[in-house]
Parts: sequence; structure tokens; C-alpha cells
Amino acid sequence: MKILVTNCGSSSLKCKLFDMESGKVLAKSVVNKIGNKAAEVKLIFWEKEEFSETAAVESHDKALKLVIKRLTDKECSVLSSLEEIDAVGHRVVHGGTIFKGPALVNKRVKRAIEKLIKLAPLHNGPALKGIKACEKLLPDVPQVAVFDTAFHQTLPRHAYLYSIPYEFYEKYKIRKFGFHGISHKYVSIRASELLGKPLKKLKLITCHLGNGASVCAIKGGKSIDTSMGFTPLEGLTMGTRCGDIDPAIVAFIMEKEQMTVDEVGDFLNRKCGVLGLSGISNDFRDIEREAFKGSKRAVIALEVFIYDVKRYIGAYVGILNGIDALIFTAGLGENSPLVRSQICKNLSYLGLEIDPHKNFELREGERIISKESSKPIMVIPTDEEYMVALDTKQVLKQPVRSFA
Repeated sequence: MKILVTNCGSSSLKCKLFDMESGKVLAKSVVNKIGNKAAEVKLIFWEKEEFSETAAVESHDKALKLVIKRLTDKECSVLSSLEEIDAVGHRVVHGGTIFKGPALVNKRVKRAIEKLIKLAPLHNGPALKGIKACEKLLPDVPQVAVFDTAFHQTLPRHAYLYSIPYEFYEKYKIRKFGFHGISHKYVSIRASELLGKPLKKLKLITCHLGNGASVCAIKGGKSIDTSMGFTPLEGLTMGTRCGDIDPAIVAFIMEKEQMTVDEVGDFLNRKCGVLGLSGISNDFRDIEREAFKGSKRAVIALEVFIYDVKRYIGAYVGILNGIDALIFTAGLGENSPLVRSQICKNLSYLGLEIDPHKNFELREGERIISKESSKPIMVIPTDEEYMVALDTKQVLKQPVRSFA
């Protein structure tokens, strides 16, 4: 079975083509700057050279058409024809309370995704475009929508409700949704497999740390709390997002800076976080480099971020009533031994002790970086696209009703 996975951004399209029997990635592609006369197109083929070009790509339809054309090119020989594609899996960020799992795409599912655009305007709209583009190009191929929020639908009521009038939850569905669910689900499954222990018996804390970042408490394979909330703005300090702040600060800033609702929303999402604290960058690599050079604000930005992660880990250990393993994933979590070591500092009372040699010397792949006497501290590179492919395969085997 060959499954094409798409991940649509506002001006980008990422695809991976999987051979599900072997688990291999046959090809992957990235198209950036969609809508630009000089869009960047990059494809990497299994055991073949990379292919790059710039082209006028006006829409997601054109981007997908270009990628599929390259997959069937004789010179690439990845696919002999489009008939080899058995299914398409789409990453969709927001499923609201409607979707508790992946769903076979039909008219009703598309209407629901469209309805949820107001909760994730930068993500659900492009995802829907990707679905419609695939319907045109691959009309007879089944499509499956896999939702980032679905994994967190197991949150208990006391974890997902906010302390505002209950009528607002009933009327507007204002509640914690949580995000990065596909990633948290994937690394929790891999942790179970690597540890050789049933997922149903494990208490895990997964840390998805990148430009966007979140922590998740997982008990028995189910999310019971997560740091992101109604939107991806809540929780940890991130690359450009403020994370947890006193809500009164929003009104205060609006008054002092004469900002509109849209302007303050953009400010909190794009100009805060470690970018705002450091005044340098939203890229943690830049901030680490400047911190080593002695930049006080870079040091402050790292300290605030690390403190936030430790704060959530401590809270979630209490919620879980213990921990069996701590997992780091995503760009920063996978690649920054400095951040990992500082987060794990003084966590020995929880039975968590990082091994400095393993942490700094083991640089690639799935690995355990804790001392022999410690509970496992793991680094597991995330693979959201493969998780989407697995969910897609499962839906096609046993179609399930995924509506609340």
C-alpha cells in the first residue's frame, strides 16, 4: 500500500509518499512561497538525487499537481502511474469537538473542517484546499483527515474547561483543545515500543519543543493534559508566542499601545516569546549562540523558556501521580543538548537524571540519554507524516465514525 501524506500551510505544501509494507519514505517534497512567481520546489527521492527548481505556483492545486507530476516522471521512476497511490492522508490542525479520531473524507467532513476555519484560520483553510486539490487530481483515491486536536479529546472535563461562565462553553465551545497531538501520539507509541512495555501501563510526559512548543501528560496512551489550550498561544514561551500570561496584560497593552483586537492578536502570536524577550531571533540556535557570547537578553530568554518547561513537567508528574519516562522531540527537543540538560537539572527527586555524555555525544536517532540508575529520559525524533499515514491505513482497514 502506498500512501501520500500532505501537510498544507498558508503558503506551503509538504508531502511524503510512504510504502506502508516496508515503512520506507519513497519521496518527500516541500513547496514554499505558494502564490509567488518564484516558488521554491524541492523533492527528495528514495536513494536518488534531490530535485530543486523555482516555478510560478499560484495555488495549492498547482503545487500538488507539480509534485505529483514529478513523482510520475520517467526520470524519477518513483511511481509508474497515479494508480499506485492507494490513499491520501491529510494533516488537519483543528478538529474541534467534532472529531475524536481520523475521518474518511466526505462532504460532511469537509463542511466540518470549513466550519472550524474560524478557530484555526492559518491552518484549516489550507488543509481544506489540499483536500479539494487531491479530489481533482486523484478523484478515485480515498482521502483521510487526521486531526492534531483529536489526541487531546480524552482530556477530562476538569482539564479542558476554563473558569469562565459555563454558558460560554456551551455557546461558543471555549475550552482547551490542545495541539501537536499527532506528534505527542507518535512519540508515545515509539517510547512504548523502545521500552518494551505496554503503552496502557505507562505514564509519560512528552515535550514537543520547537518554534511552537507544548508538553503533554499521557496516561495509558491517552492525553490527560497538555499545555496548549483554546489556541496554540497558551502554554510555554515559544519562538514568537507569549504562552501563559495574565489576561489583564492584553487589555493593558491594547490601551497603552492603541492596538486593535487584530493587532494585539498578531503581536502576541508573532512578536513575543523568545523573540520578544531576546530581541534577537525566534530561532533557538541563534539565541544559544548569542547567550554563549554573553548576551544578557539571550540568557534571559533561555531561562524563561527552560523554567516554563520544568514548571509543566513538575505539574504533570503530580497529575500523573508519577512518571515512567520523559521524552523530548521536535527541532529543539531533538537537537539541543544544552536545553535538555537545563530542563532536567535538579529533577533527580523525580528519579530523572540525565547522563551528560549520552546527552551531548549521542546526536542522532532514537536514544536514551539518562543514567542507568534513572528513569528513562528519551529523545525520539517525531514523524507526524508517518503517524498520519498509519492512521490513514487504519481508517481504510476499519472505517470508524469519528464524530462526537
